[in-house]
Amino acid sequence: MAALAFTAASSIACAYAPTVADLDAAARAVGNRRDIAQSIGQAIFRTQWPAEVNQVSANELDRHLIVGIRIWGVKFHHPLTRAEFVDEIVSLTGNIFSAAPDAEEIDFWAAVPIDVSKGEVVNGDLARPTSRTVFSVTVLRSEGTQALRERAMGETGGAFWDAQWEHDAFKPVT
Repeated sequence: MAALAFTAASSIACAYAPTVADLDAAARAVGNRRDIAQSIGQAIFRTQWPAEVNQVSANELDRHLIVGIRIWGVKFHHPLTRAEFVDEIVSLTGNIFSAAPDAEEIDFWAAVPIDVSKGEVVNGDLARPTSRTVFSVTVLRSEGTQALRERAMGETGGAFWDAQWEHDAFKPVT
């Protein structure tokens, strides 16, 4: 009887309190492979990135897995230079490909909110946009870190930078 009581007492479930990274990963995951998006989120939300990642998508079609990362282009956690922003993209790339070994590419984009007047339609067929893209780059798994850094900086093309946002968003290089 004592053995039975010990067994019952030792099998009591322990409560699990999710971390902030777990909660962010669940809340910000989208796509037809939300499970993968959530795993990626758990890996990247352990870090507080200077430019906030606000959405992680994972979509699979015909065994091709594509990851999308949306970053807010406003209210950085601390002032950034353009190069530091690119460093974040490069760091995120490594973390994402590690967390999703089957991913073939990552599409990054930074968005900023658009002011919408009171009463404007923001849902449905007649919806006005509420954000606009100010930066985007696609990274293939086969791309090296240095090639990505050069392309994202705009040195070799292949990345979109909104000129006004770029001018206003980053601190000057000293």
